[in-house]
Amino acid sequence: MAPIIRGTRTVHDGWSRFLVAEVTMPDGTPIKREIEDHGRAVGVLPYDPERRVAVLISQFRAAPFYADGVPDLLEAPAGLLDEGEPEDGARREVFEETGIALGSLERVVRAWSMPGISTEQMDLFLAAFTAADRTGPGGGLASEHEAITVHEVPLADLAAMSDRGELNDMKTLVLVQTLRLRRPELFGAG
Repeated sequence: MAPIIRGTRTVHDGWSRFLVAEVTMPDGTPIKREIEDHGRAVGVLPYDPERRVAVLISQFRAAPFYADGVPDLLEAPAGLLDEGEPEDGARREVFEETGIALGSLERVVRAWSMPGISTEQMDLFLAAFTAADRTGPGGGLASEHEAITVHEVPLADLAAMSDRGELNDMKTLVLVQTLRLRRPELFGAG
């Protein structure tokens, strides 16, 4: 027998919705659980196999700043999936944030990003590109006050950062480690 959600109460409805769910557990115990709901998301690690670099972004992140004084993180480009296919959303986010027009994407996983609190599922992709694919300015949308900085990072440096525990964004860590497993030759001496 599975738990039953008897009802929900919305406590905030903005960029995200915050709900309180009234749940009855299989043994009959009533419990309350908080849920953050904003839909699906995508994340992409764009990498240039010729030059052996990846493109990451950084921007102000209020939550890490609030929790730990960290003003920004080195991250793989990502964003919410408004509608449509994850691949289309992934290409759109990478172009807005980095100025790279991606072709094919290599699926990594669709995973729950924070299953203890959030409904968010994130589709993660790897995407090879060339220098010629960098056709836009990047930097994010001014209307969303993103103020994104674009970083080209050598893949060997990303591997070393990962090994030292310095990649502290979960999606980026998963994507870097997946690329290391699938294309280890890109991380060695060139």
